[in-house]
Amino acid sequence: MNIGVFDSGIGGLTVLEEVVRLLPGYDYIFYGDSANNPYGEKTDEQLLEITSNIVEYLKERDCRLIVIACNTATTRCRHALMRKYPDITFIGTVPAVKLACDSNYSNILVLATPGTIASERMSQLVNDNIRPNQKIYPLACYGLADAIENHVPEAVDIILDSIKEQYGDKNIDCIVLGCTHYPFIKEDIQKRFPDADIIDGSNGVARETRRQLQLMNEYHESDKPGTLEFHFTKK
Repeated sequence: MNIGVFDSGIGGLTVLEEVVRLLPGYDYIFYGDSANNPYGEKTDEQLLEITSNIVEYLKERDCRLIVIACNTATTRCRHALMRKYPDITFIGTVPAVKLACDSNYSNILVLATPGTIASERMSQLVNDNIRPNQKIYPLACYGLADAIENHVPEAVDIILDSIKEQYGDKNIDCIVLGCTHYPFIKEDIQKRFPDADIIDGSNGVARETRRQLQLMNEYHESDKPGTLEFHFTKK
């Protein structure tokens, strides 16, 4: 059995790295769908068709467990994919809002794509986890994932400077990276908010992958590393 991991481009590599670190003895196939980046600007129907095509590809490659290493695809497609492919175990990626709230931060800035911020799942995460003494600022970062994907540092700087201007006076003590592309610019974000802790959900995804493998009776520990195969689409 292979483990499939897919994203709208290079962002999912940050999740893959964490999963492989925890579970090195498996064979992985990574699918980076750069051709359709950014996912956040697609309709639900378009996104379900795109992700279904990826799942078909990974299914043909004997992937019975698939990590959706994309917050947007998780929040908008995971349940539909679970219904469509009941023989596949899907693990999603969502902004680590619960972790931030449980850690008792006071002013939490959630950076994510417009699709993730606008999703019902995002509202649910905030409503289910926020505490009376906490403020959560969900921010749709238009163009940021695309700028990272296409290696345009000037655009990244403009967007981050704008975020700093908007939230620099909010006493932000925690920033949740709600897109798997964003860890690539973690240092740039930290420079703008030096007093804030920055968290993402990759470790939680890795631990959930391990748990699901155990439930599937597919879990094993091995010092011998498995294989890594990469497939990227291009615009």
